[in-house]
Amino acid sequence: MTFRLRAVRALVLLAGFYLMGLVLLSAMAALDWLLVTRLFTARVAWFEGMVLTVTALLAAAILRGMLAFLRAGRLGPVPHAVAVAPQDQPELWEQVRGAADVTGERPPDELYLVAEVNAGVAEKSRLLGLLPGRRRMLLGLPLLAGLTVPQLRAVLAHEFGHYGNLDTRLGGVTMRGREAVLHTVEVFREGSTRLHYAIGTLYVGYARMFLRTSQSVARQQELAADQMAARHAGREATAAALRILPVLAAAHTHYLETYAAMGGRLGALPPVGEVHGGFQRLLAARTGERLAALSAGHRPPRPHQYDSHPPTAERIALIEKLPADDRADESADERAALTLLHDRDRVFTALEARTLPQEAARLRRMSWDELVMARAVADAEDWSRPLRVAVARALRSSAQGADGAVTVRRDATAAGVASDQLPGLEEILDAFDRGLLWMAVADRMPKPHQAARLIGPSARNFIRPKVFDGLAGMVHLRLAEAGHATPDVAWSGQPGLVLPEVWEKGMDDALDAAVADMPDTAPLRALLVGPHRVSA
Repeated sequence: MTFRLRAVRALVLLAGFYLMGLVLLSAMAALDWLLVTRLFTARVAWFEGMVLTVTALLAAAILRGMLAFLRAGRLGPVPHAVAVAPQDQPELWEQVRGAADVTGERPPDELYLVAEVNAGVAEKSRLLGLLPGRRRMLLGLPLLAGLTVPQLRAVLAHEFGHYGNLDTRLGGVTMRGREAVLHTVEVFREGSTRLHYAIGTLYVGYARMFLRTSQSVARQQELAADQMAARHAGREATAAALRILPVLAAAHTHYLETYAAMGGRLGALPPVGEVHGGFQRLLAARTGERLAALSAGHRPPRPHQYDSHPPTAERIALIEKLPADDRADESADERAALTLLHDRDRVFTALEARTLPQEAARLRRMSWDELVMARAVADAEDWSRPLRVAVARALRSSAQGADGAVTVRRDATAAGVASDQLPGLEEILDAFDRGLLWMAVADRMPKPHQAARLIGPSARNFIRPKVFDGLAGMVHLRLAEAGHATPDVAWSGQPGLVLPEVWEKGMDDALDAAVADMPDTAPLRALLVGPHRVSA
């Protein structure tokens, strides 16, 4: 579809939205005029006043949606990004300008680095997209960290393909119309009257038609941009970039959840610049297979019915069907695109300052090793506390029962119990040796309501992993306090503690014996007094 036809269709869709609003406003104005001039009587003044109020609210909702057009589609500020000038990052700008030259487009006026695995372009079009305007490009630092330089060229050529197809200029019309329609739908959803619902239904129907129609060519635009990328950056580089994008997205999500947020519950942050900068360490430590494993087993999100991007597999298949190009083989250039940046630490620090909330300035900074150790200790305390509380309650109940006193309620909470008042590892093992594990302790371990009715082997099998984790947590705490456990950031695996070899080999078996149906604490006690003794 030509630019002219797309422009006409976008304008017609937008005009239809305003025409529907004008018709509804006219109908409500006519109704109000009839009520005031022809039908107004003192007897039903309250009813007429209610109708006037409702129509006024409806008219306000429609006008708000129509005025949303004036605010949409502008190039506003980008608060969560770092502006990059040519003199600051000449090598990156050289790649951007090179992609602009080979695609026959003018380079962007603004270039921003963001904290996403993404790239995008926008244009402040004039006269509803009929005239070109100021251009903006966004590049994600995580994207640069995961792409090679040839793959980055393919991404840049794809984005300039949108400029070449005039998609960005039409975005002013299409995006403004879409935002106006959706804004109006949201306003009517907030209404509580039946008229709000009825008119809102009209806008929902129009919104679906608008999105379905406007998105029908959006996929064609993406495929056309892919073709331009393959033509100017090479078929292999373009297909490789598309393959790596979902892997990078999964790896970045894993990094944010596992590493960047590691100190969240501790009120701490990684070293300055490492909130985003640590992602490059994870990528450097993992092979392609290990990165792909992060997304394995996770079903990709179901694409939205109005998604503008075709499935990645379809895009790659179409690129691979293209004839082999005569471009020079750049597969040997495995240099990460992030190496194009000068003073990367400063860039990561600047992006961090723009993306973290203001409250983050008050958080303490810790090295990665300190974060891993502190988080491991906190996690171990969490694992062990339910077991320690259950054993404390069981011991107290047993002692009071022996004295003839009333036993402690099983559902009593121990939120106010201090950690130093709870039993230690040896006391817990003594309680297990006395036969209290399955007679009293297990029944006092927290469990969901659905599991409260379990009895016998089913109850034991349900609670056994929790007891195992509780004992493991106490062992980790003891080893950490004794200085025998060391932190391991494990960029290629899972952060945690490295235990002495004798504990790594024998701890699981010893814990299994301690939580068996007939508890045997001897193996665990032997480890506690062995070469790396950690007894209190």
